[in-house]
Amino acid sequence: MIEFEKKKKLIVFVYDTDRTDDDWVRNRLREDSEVSFKGVFHFSVKELHEEVLSEEKSEVPKNLFSFDFKPIRFKFARKKEQYYKVIRGILIKKIDVYFHEDIDLSIDFFHAERNISIFSQISSLVNEDIYIGGNNENAIPAEVFYGLIKEFPNSYEKRLYAEARIVSIINEYFKNPKKAQIKFNNYLNKKTTQKGENLLKTFKDLELLKYNKIYDKLKLMLENEFSYSENHWQNEILQIVQLLYPKYFFVFKEAPIKAVYNKYGDIKNRFIDILLIDSNGHIDVIEIKKPFESSLMSKREYRNNYIPLRELSGTVMQIEKYIYYLNRWGYKGEEFLTNKYRDELPADFDIKIINPKGFIIMGREKNLSNDQKQDFEVVKRKYKNVIDIISYDDLLERLKITIEQIKKI
Repeated sequence: MIEFEKKKKLIVFVYDTDRTDDDWVRNRLREDSEVSFKGVFHFSVKELHEEVLSEEKSEVPKNLFSFDFKPIRFKFARKKEQYYKVIRGILIKKIDVYFHEDIDLSIDFFHAERNISIFSQISSLVNEDIYIGGNNENAIPAEVFYGLIKEFPNSYEKRLYAEARIVSIINEYFKNPKKAQIKFNNYLNKKTTQKGENLLKTFKDLELLKYNKIYDKLKLMLENEFSYSENHWQNEILQIVQLLYPKYFFVFKEAPIKAVYNKYGDIKNRFIDILLIDSNGHIDVIEIKKPFESSLMSKREYRNNYIPLRELSGTVMQIEKYIYYLNRWGYKGEEFLTNKYRDELPADFDIKIINPKGFIIMGREKNLSNDQKQDFEVVKRKYKNVIDIISYDDLLERLKITIEQIKKI
């Protein structure tokens, strides 16, 4: 059994055993000068707390009923201002781990099933010290960390998904986390993912059936989001978008644009993730992101306001840049895109670039407080080139209201 004793200036790691073979921990320390627990905690003799290790090996008592190996204690973390700093090397070697003084440690904080070290996972994605709780500017809020621990999986696929979820959380607190989400999506792209029914055909005539089916489909997708690759998720959501916004007759993915980026007319080739074309040939742009929960609003307030996280701000910036490049491309862009997609367009149909607008579908609101939701609404209304920023929970609510209104007809 492992416990943590919090003292004024120290946290002590306590290990007690009911094994009757021998005092294996002390014997291991005598032999190797170090010992590990669950492949997660690594101690040496110098971390022993209030005990001097004798040289004599502990044997099994002849009378097993008198078995009484006492618990062994190790120094685990030392107090440093408002935080307890874990002694480097016990959890990980290259960076330090800090826990706020109000946090009560438990074994679940440190390892997942199959003895996966949670902090080893995190440290493989970042190169900065890790702060849990408290007011440090880079600290992961305690409630966010608790949620991460609760959802930590153990299989290979779920481990990759967990890394992607971890990045979505710690991306706000660290500068350059590795591209774990790309790794996860590449893994899923190699698999045969499930293929949904063609919603465009299913909802051709019956509006009520259409919206009920869209609602059920989206709800099921959100419950099983980890089973979709990024590409397949976008394809499924695009079907829903075309049903909800029937003015968009055409959708083109990875649409090329030639971006004039300086006064000398120098050009860079860019690709727009998804281009929407309406029935009159006008262009709009849409960004669809998988619904990692921590991608909308900050957990902490900044000057009494919740601010958008980098994932949201970065997506808006990407949309704004696409629109900027399209507007600068102008007539030449219209001609280029029309010729490129000529075989997929009706005869005499021309693509037009006239003040394109953007859509963003991403994130979840279900864990946002009322104040966070209110500030999110402010954020949604501030960008002039973005028609709508829609969370998946908001999309479900809109569908529910639409269904209720249709039933009243």
